[in-house]
Amino acid sequence: MIDQLPHLSQLLKQLQRVPYLASKNIYRVAHHFLSLSPEQMRQFCEVLHTAHRELIKCPRCCAWQERAGNCPFCDSLRRDQTIICVVETWHDLLAVEKTGGYKGAYHVLGAALSPLEGIGPEHLSVAQLRSRLDNGTCREIILACNQTPEGDATASYVARSLDGTEVAISRLARGLPVGATLEYMDKLTLNKALSERRVF
Repeated sequence: MIDQLPHLSQLLKQLQRVPYLASKNIYRVAHHFLSLSPEQMRQFCEVLHTAHRELIKCPRCCAWQERAGNCPFCDSLRRDQTIICVVETWHDLLAVEKTGGYKGAYHVLGAALSPLEGIGPEHLSVAQLRSRLDNGTCREIILACNQTPEGDATASYVARSLDGTEVAISRLARGLPVGATLEYMDKLTLNKALSERRVF
């Protein structure tokens, strides 16, 4: 039946390319978009297009920032720039930030090592992290990678890449359940893991 609706088929194919969108929800999402009024669709497309144009990755920490503005993390005078919390993704950064217990800087790797998905060291922003240590102001790196096999491999790789520096390297405490991702952790558990971090 879908083959007889080529435009719907094309929409579903595009939605299937969206990461983290469960297959069972694709039809519901398609229905949502198709049910929008022309004005609602125009507003959605305009916001998406504008965000794609006006948001860029900070050249220092690799988090999103406004093209015409400053990085809210690197350029904040209220944050301790001598501590850098290294996370896999931008939404992991938001999870840590929501705890309200961390006031240092961040560094977004962009992914976790995953040979099965074709993600290798060259896909991580480790070179940018290493360059941030050149001025000698950083005193601690917190490896806040997810406690999954991929996260453990990523944390080990980052730690090895920082060999030869005099920066202290710590990792989130094992208060986080093994296999859990930061994005879905409750604030108390994540805040406790941050406060009880240990030397890596």
